[in-house]
Amino acid sequence: MAASLLLKLIARITAFNIRNWSLRPIQTQEKQFKYLINSAKKTSFGTDHNFQKISSYKDFVNNVPVREYEGIRPYIERVKNGERNILWPGRPIYFALTSGTTSGSKYIPITKESLKNHLNGAKNAILNYVDQTKKTSFIKGKFIFIQGSPLLDKMSEILIGRLSGISAHHIPFYMRAKMLPSWKTNIIEDWETKLERIVDETIDKDMTIISGIPSWVQMYFEKIVEKKQKKVGTIFKNFNLFIYGGVNYKPYEKKFKSLIGRKIDSIELFPASEGFYAFQDRQESKDLLLILNDGIFYEFIEEKKYHSNIFDRIPIAEVGLNINYVLIVSTNAGLWAYNTGDTIKFTSLNPHRVIVTGRVAQFLSAFGEHVIVKEVELAVEEACTKTGEIVNEFTVAPKFKKGNEMAYHEWFVEFAQENPDIHTFETIIDLELRKQNKYYHDLIAGKIIAKAKVNMVQNGGFNKYMKSIGKLGGQNKIPKISNNRKLADQLNKLNLVIHN
Repeated sequence: MAASLLLKLIARITAFNIRNWSLRPIQTQEKQFKYLINSAKKTSFGTDHNFQKISSYKDFVNNVPVREYEGIRPYIERVKNGERNILWPGRPIYFALTSGTTSGSKYIPITKESLKNHLNGAKNAILNYVDQTKKTSFIKGKFIFIQGSPLLDKMSEILIGRLSGISAHHIPFYMRAKMLPSWKTNIIEDWETKLERIVDETIDKDMTIISGIPSWVQMYFEKIVEKKQKKVGTIFKNFNLFIYGGVNYKPYEKKFKSLIGRKIDSIELFPASEGFYAFQDRQESKDLLLILNDGIFYEFIEEKKYHSNIFDRIPIAEVGLNINYVLIVSTNAGLWAYNTGDTIKFTSLNPHRVIVTGRVAQFLSAFGEHVIVKEVELAVEEACTKTGEIVNEFTVAPKFKKGNEMAYHEWFVEFAQENPDIHTFETIIDLELRKQNKYYHDLIAGKIIAKAKVNMVQNGGFNKYMKSIGKLGGQNKIPKISNNRKLADQLNKLNLVIHN
């Protein structure tokens, strides 16, 4: 009882603070901007970019160009070699290791200042949830975060690992007794072996919060159901909160309801190695509150302009609703006008809430249609709703013109049920995509491309693909769309596709 009351009190204070900064967005971001510039004036980057003379946002834009990882790599290399005061005062305490599509492995700095942002995001999301719902019974049970290995390497006294592994080293002392899996299980590298151990460690526990990337949590749930021959919600009677991030939950939602057997609350997070950007602050809506007060200064470039190499940046004060923006950040980890590669749309400007629409590199425009991730996800959602089908995973690739055969979008879908109504499903996704994207509609209406075609991927096929490329488990995700056929061809090569 005392613990519940204390939690509600802390939650009330946290929610009050969140409302305070979220309703003062321009002032909050101006404060972050000044703090970042003033802190880094004497760094190598600050000296190279005239931070001493920057007194306004216009000055910043004129002195600091937008960069991707390759643009800051020379500075990162100096930090890796042990130099101090390069991007941020002192040295980072961690490098979050992440893979890039063009840069190979990327070493994203995490400083003692930026670490707070990574840790505060999920904590504040949960406390805000408690204040909203008044639910605290979950503190009596066990929690699990299905994540990558927490084992870290070291370079020039800087620890290196995956972000989820780094986070595992900073679980508050009062939570450690409640967190699963054990350290011994968490450090297992082979995903299938690790998953079996996680199931063994948790199957008879009172699990109340489960978190992780939906595709990997789904595998965990399937193993649990297979072993017990009962729904997850029956096995874990007090499980009522699912916390996730990394991908859109909507395409997985129907499958999760089937596995759990009852409705539960969920909180979506928007974390990245570069920073913790946003969290779902209302149960009744799935958009995410942008975190404006915690060491990150945001800029935005309209995606259409970006693809035309027009990098017109705007601050939070100038954004509009329902425009696809590329997210640019400057942080107290020493990233400056850094292109995150993420794309978002604002759903509200008071406070600033967003939906994640995909990755700027993940779009399908092989024929000029410029289809984005959010559009294909909504198309799948609509098809599932209208057909009753449940989709485990999917991806879309272009099928190029060959002989007399027209080009088209080729979908690869792993259904949960046997004998799905594929023809109805592909008709619905095609019509839904035409509604959302006028360029796609015009291409089909003009007979430049044919209607979409769906091929069925065998059960477990996407996991077999991920295993074949050494990316099964952890924080790895199947790209929902691509401009090439690399993934599609590999699925075919592995004989994982049942062609329609």
